[in-house]
Amino acid sequence: MNFERDKEQCLEKLEWAMSQLKVDVDKRELERITALIVQTMTGPWRYFHTPDHIFEVGGSANAIEVLAALFHDLVYVQVDQSVNFNLTFYISPFVQEVKEHLYIREAEYLPADRLFDLVMGTFGFEPGQQLSPFAGQNEFLSALVCALVLRTLLDEKLLLQIVTCIEATIPFRPEKDGLHAGEHLYLRVQETNERLNIGLSETELIESVQRAVRMANRDVGSFANPSSARFLDNTWSLLPETNHNLKNPSSYTVNEYRVALQKMAGFMNFLKPDLVFQQFKGEPNDQEFYNKLDRADRNIKIARLYLASKLFTMALLEALSRRFGRNIPLSTIMGELNPLGLPIEKLEDFLPDVPNRYPLTGETEQEVFDLLSKGRFSDSPYDIKNSPLTTLIVNIIGFDKIRDLLDRSKAFFQDEISGEDFLDNCDPEVVEIITDSLSKLFDSRKVALLTPVSS
Repeated sequence: MNFERDKEQCLEKLEWAMSQLKVDVDKRELERITALIVQTMTGPWRYFHTPDHIFEVGGSANAIEVLAALFHDLVYVQVDQSVNFNLTFYISPFVQEVKEHLYIREAEYLPADRLFDLVMGTFGFEPGQQLSPFAGQNEFLSALVCALVLRTLLDEKLLLQIVTCIEATIPFRPEKDGLHAGEHLYLRVQETNERLNIGLSETELIESVQRAVRMANRDVGSFANPSSARFLDNTWSLLPETNHNLKNPSSYTVNEYRVALQKMAGFMNFLKPDLVFQQFKGEPNDQEFYNKLDRADRNIKIARLYLASKLFTMALLEALSRRFGRNIPLSTIMGELNPLGLPIEKLEDFLPDVPNRYPLTGETEQEVFDLLSKGRFSDSPYDIKNSPLTTLIVNIIGFDKIRDLLDRSKAFFQDEISGEDFLDNCDPEVVEIITDSLSKLFDSRKVALLTPVSS
């Protein structure tokens, strides 16, 4: 991350948006807002939800979308482990923490504030309600900060349209009462507009939700990336945001890495393509919308098999590592990441070259095999982009056998069977190759340790 570059770009976005909206603002005020946004978005756990993300989500064509995107991920409690201190000034009059959960204050303790009513109405929230990280908590608090920060600069009509965009970024919502998320949002914005007498016309209401859907679709746009390697790059950027132990590549354990993969695999297995993208009154048009759904379907299928294959590999490594401990760093088993190119041997250096014994079936298997052997689009700070060991395993037993053994892997992860029981169910050749390669790696370390340093 480049803090000064991010500040410069954020300030340019704010200045452009205000110019487009014909709002005259003191540059010092925009600099203050810039500092608030960028300091929050460059927190220590931010890997994916960074300034680059909000600049991309806002696009460059519509001032309301640009402003909404700058604020839409400002609060992300699961990632930051709290609400950033600088934001509590805006939030604490309206929200309280009780036993590690956030609640909107009861009505008698809420200050009279039209903008808070505007935000609460747009989200369909109520006084006293517990906020859920999985049901709009972060988006609601981000929208509240946005409205209060911009209240002296923009009128309520503009603020309602910006808040509408932020609400639409609550992801992966199924149909409810026969209506999609965008249709529910339209009804809430319509009611809020009438109740507070804000003055948006029917045309402006429809355009507000269309704009919100357009921005929300950009927010999850990686699901429609034509390159599965780039899609998985984004997935790998998300992992350390909620698995903070991955920040130090030398110390996270086999178990910790496996748990991170397992959570992401669980999410991908739950996710349906039609939950990813939204459509409202022709935005986007049918062709574009269904193209997005098709690409999302393809990427999700690829991600499921990719994660399942890597999880099976981690089950093997975790079962073997338990022979000498429960909290073994993955770098002890696989070898350290080596960005400086030092002569450090890794497990993959001792793996034999085994040709593929099982024909790949279908486009998904071919794509996943290429991702495992050649790699995702780029390395991440905590992991290499390719998977030599998983590639070897696929070559020896094929994807079908990996699928067959997934239930046994899950039973091992849940301690329903022992590591040795799990290994007994695995292909003996695979277990022998990994065990032999580990032994050779440890022998090489022993040799290095006992080699005297020349004076």
